[in-house]
Amino acid sequence: MWPFLLLLLPLVGVSGVVQIPPHEDVARVARFVAHSCDWGALATLSAQDPPMRGQPFSNVFSVSDGPLGSKQGSGVPYMYLTPLEVSVQDLQVNANASLTMSLAQTPYCKKEGYDPQNPLCAHVIFSGIVEKVPNGTEADFAKKALFSRHPEMATWPSGHNWFFAKLNITNIWVLDYFGGIKTVTPQEYFKATP
Repeated sequence: MWPFLLLLLPLVGVSGVVQIPPHEDVARVARFVAHSCDWGALATLSAQDPPMRGQPFSNVFSVSDGPLGSKQGSGVPYMYLTPLEVSVQDLQVNANASLTMSLAQTPYCKKEGYDPQNPLCAHVIFSGIVEKVPNGTEADFAKKALFSRHPEMATWPSGHNWFFAKLNITNIWVLDYFGGIKTVTPQEYFKATP
């Protein structure tokens, strides 16, 4: 029990509430949200038969930017995908996607009394291209990052041809305070620490 509690210390303040970075530090907020969330809504352009072809299509995926308990993630949203999944079929036609992650997925917003749509319940929207992670060091990291947070993945049927993928981020939007959405460059994002 104690080792598990120690893993949570970097995210929890004296009051027992997750400590989000100050809203003025937008890149850190984005990194914090990405590292705190275990899943996101990935939006693609549907490649399915009409009437869906070309229409927006959103689906939930488990994600991780780093192993469970690590103080800092990589910032890269990794996913474990199969070609059998409808959104992956969309990505095979057009790899552009957006991924939304929100602190509403964590205890933070509920504890603070924030509705998921309240700007203080921070969320980040990434857009970019979903790419297969090549075998090697990065694939090993993606596996550790995902399987530590989602251990069930290790037992998924191998016949489904699972592979590790990542969102190669090109644009970032953050809503964490009143006054509208803010943008962060990928360079600012990857330079920041959660």
